[in-house]
Amino acid sequence: MSIDRMVMAFAGSFILASLALAHWHSPNWLWFTAFVGANLVQASFTGFCPLAIILKKFGVKSGCAF
Repeated sequence: MSIDRMVMAFAGSFILASLALAHWHSPNWLWFTAFVGANLVQASFTGFCPLAIILKKFGVKSGCAF
């Protein structure tokens, strides 16, 4: 699996987890959802993604975007 696909999988998992936590625990978890979304938007413009840097150091195969 490439870095691009792993970043999308992590982002999707974090968004779904924070939505579930907001539903069953506290609505304040929606701030985490907003943070993940904002990070995805800034990564689309700048190409900077902290998770991609970490995955690259672990030797994950590079993708097209990162």
